[in-house]
Amino acid sequence: MTTVPGSSPRSEGAITWGILATGGIARVFTQDLLAHGHRVEAVGSRSAASASSFAATFGIRRAYGSYKELVTDPRVDVVYIATPHNFHAANAVLALQAGKHVLVEKAFTLNAAQAREVVEFGAANGRLVMEAMWTRFLPHMRQVRSWIQAGRIGEVRSLHADHTQRLPLDDAHRLNNPALAGGALLDLGVYPISFAHDLLGPVHEVHAVATFKPTGVDGSVATVLRHTSGAVSTSYSSAETRGPNRATILGTEGRIEIDATWYAPAPVTLYDADNQPADRFDEPVTGRGMQFQAAEVERLLGRGETVSALMSPADSVAVMATMDVVRRRIGLRYPEE
Repeated sequence: MTTVPGSSPRSEGAITWGILATGGIARVFTQDLLAHGHRVEAVGSRSAASASSFAATFGIRRAYGSYKELVTDPRVDVVYIATPHNFHAANAVLALQAGKHVLVEKAFTLNAAQAREVVEFGAANGRLVMEAMWTRFLPHMRQVRSWIQAGRIGEVRSLHADHTQRLPLDDAHRLNNPALAGGALLDLGVYPISFAHDLLGPVHEVHAVATFKPTGVDGSVATVLRHTSGAVSTSYSSAETRGPNRATILGTEGRIEIDATWYAPAPVTLYDADNQPADRFDEPVTGRGMQFQAAEVERLLGRGETVSALMSPADSVAVMATMDVVRRRIGLRYPEE
């Protein structure tokens, strides 16, 4: 637990959000915020027209045609950063320099070096820095952790998860543009790799293979990770084809299966050592489910704290470090590195 030095706790309902960037993920997050009673004070874009259109769509009072105007608005407490991956670090530092707390879309940054820079800057200034890995905060993931911690499947030996989607094929699209850190790993692979870190702990051995698109970005990537706990995780992520998108955690006394789509709200079944269903969790969630990460940010700030046990800054750095090794294994380097 880290406490904000020299600050007074804020009541959760008093905390206000600013939305930095107006793309698809920003729209989904803002919709979930507003639908669940969170306060969105302002939006900022590189284009005044885009910001105004976004504000009109969601009934947001203030729209800014630059990111600097947004982060310097004294009425904004937390800035949600939804730009492409290679802008995350600079945008986060911009907001932190203005004294804001930040929730940064995943993948957290381009690489581990950038992640450390952002985390250290936030800590030095007593600000909350959290990665928007919204999956970790979902109710079914809390249940999975609870079953594992209670020993319901014995000692965890392995985890497998896939994240496969058929995404736009246009070479000019952000997802296919190396200059914007496109590709399967940062957009899709971050989910199962972060999931493995969450449940199995730190990684000390990495194997990976990939296929590439004509633009040079990775179209698919498969990983095998050995964790310091002794457990092994595997993943397959693809931007070219949609698969089952399920996850399985195997233990010595049973297993846990997460139905499609495992990284979004989904039913979960626990099987015993005799392959018989022993428990099931299927709690409905309204909206996409991104409101839970916002609630965690507000809960922390309401207590004057800056570090979440579910998604700590150190864990974000560790995940980025693992993905750095994955990229070295598959021979992927982004132009600005």
